[in-house]
Amino acid sequence: MNIREAIQARHSVRQFLDQPIGEAEAEKLQKIIKLCNEESALHFQLVQNDPECFNTFLAHYGKFRNANHYIAVIGHKRIKDLDETAGYFGQRIVLEAQMLGLNTCWVAGTYGKGKCKAEVLDGEKLVCVIAVGYGENDGVPHKSKPMEKLCTVPKADMPAWFKNGMLAAVLAPTALNQQRFRIEMDGDHAVISAQKFPMAKIDMGIVRYNFEAASGHKCLYKNAGI
Repeated sequence: MNIREAIQARHSVRQFLDQPIGEAEAEKLQKIIKLCNEESALHFQLVQNDPECFNTFLAHYGKFRNANHYIAVIGHKRIKDLDETAGYFGQRIVLEAQMLGLNTCWVAGTYGKGKCKAEVLDGEKLVCVIAVGYGENDGVPHKSKPMEKLCTVPKADMPAWFKNGMLAAVLAPTALNQQRFRIEMDGDHAVISAQKFPMAKIDMGIVRYNFEAASGHKCLYKNAGI
């Protein structure tokens, strides 16, 4: 499975099989986490066999089951655009997990923040977590907005790289599936902005990674006051 296939195949999964992550898969996941931490200065951590983090009313209400493994998304508060950076590198890990045969779900509120067993150092922020494991199924595609509502470039005027990026951006997970972002073309790169709403910066990072991974071109982050 290549990166574009992973983007197509990856859907949010909340119900997992009650089994550990395979040793080979866990080792490869740890390697990509280590690499992302080195490149971003973030503090991603894989936590396994911890059923308590999702043992909350909201998690049960959100229909999570056997979410015993997760990736804690952590970074120092001094990191510029921490949430956007967390979304960008977190999505890189998510897609690597997909290529390893694992399923994932970004989780911002429906987990026990105080129950999370990851190490949060002084000055750091627990941004969110990503549930990971073997899903009971592979999830279902979310309903997406038409591409023209998320982009300022008419389809007829899109070069192939930009169209590939937009197809991937449309498939990116966003909070409550709101997809409240816009992408425009500026020469040989793209620029993404978003309206002000909860999780906006994390969402922008996630979408930006999808775009870049599929297009091979930079998607720059424009802070539109969020």
